[in-house]
Parts: sequence; C-alpha cells; structure tokens
Amino acid sequence: MRGYFGVGAEGISKPMNLGAILRTAHAFQASFAFTVDAHHRVRDVYQADTAKSVEHVPYYQWDSIGEMVLPDKCQLVGIELTDEAIDLPTFRHPLCAAYVFGRERGSLTEAMQAKCSHIVKIPTKFCVNVSVACAITLYDRALSLGGFAERPLMPGGPAMDTSPDKKFGQHR
Repeated sequence: MRGYFGVGAEGISKPMNLGAILRTAHAFQASFAFTVDAHHRVRDVYQADTAKSVEHVPYYQWDSIGEMVLPDKCQLVGIELTDEAIDLPTFRHPLCAAYVFGRERGSLTEAMQAKCSHIVKIPTKFCVNVSVACAITLYDRALSLGGFAERPLMPGGPAMDTSPDKKFGQHR
C-alpha cells in the first residue's frame, strides 16, 4: 500500500476504547496515532492494547485542535454520522490521510469538522462504538488501497500467495 495514514480521536474518555483504536491502528500499519483533548490515564490503555502499540507507532497527544500538527499534504478525514457526510463505501481515500473519530456519546466538535477535508459516515442505522468505527474505516482503506485483486463473480476467492513477504494477504 502506498501513502501513509494516521488515526486519532477527539475527546475520547474511555481507556479501553483508546487502547482498541491504538491496537487497530498498529495492526493496519498506521504511520502515527493521536488524540485531541483526551481524558484518559495512559496506563489503563494497556488493558485493551496488549500489543503496546505506542512503542511501535508514534503517538501524539494534543490538548486542543490548535495544537494539531499533521504532515504536509495530509488530509484530515472526520468519521461522523451526519446527513451531509459521504458514505464510506463510495469514498475514495486520500493517499495521505489522518482519520479522526469522535468521543463516546458525542460527535466530532464543529471546530474539528471544520478542520476536516472530508466528513465520512459508516452507513449504519445508528452509531457504532468508536473503536469499531476505526476498524471498519481502516479495513475499508486496506480494501480500496491495498492492491487486492477484484472479487471473483462466484463464491470463494483466488489462490493466495502465502510467501512471508506478502502483507494483508495480497493475491498473486
């Protein structure tokens, strides 16, 4: 997969959710992770993140939106369930992106939404857990930018290349 991406959350308050986001970011090979205005105790994050992702993925803690510093040409993509948002299955992921998720029992602030280049929604009946939303979004990015073969017309799949140098089960 070309490009890079980061994953973050605004106003997150539950260590287990942050831990799951960090672990998911690490598993999908994120370049960095971040929080903005987070309310958590870092030591509790390890209860959900047994991979200790902050030892493998750079992690930034910003107290406010004004402190955020993203890489040059990195597009901020807000994941939020709004009427105006783009449905995830129809969204073309930027090559260089930072995905930001909202707080539990709330949404991305208006200020954060205004900072985003894109607002994308997962087409569900109601909001899913923030760490689940992260996993769905990163899986969609991997599917759309990961170099996978087109799905076959019939049930099943193409033969897999299982050599050790292949990542995310890339096909021959």
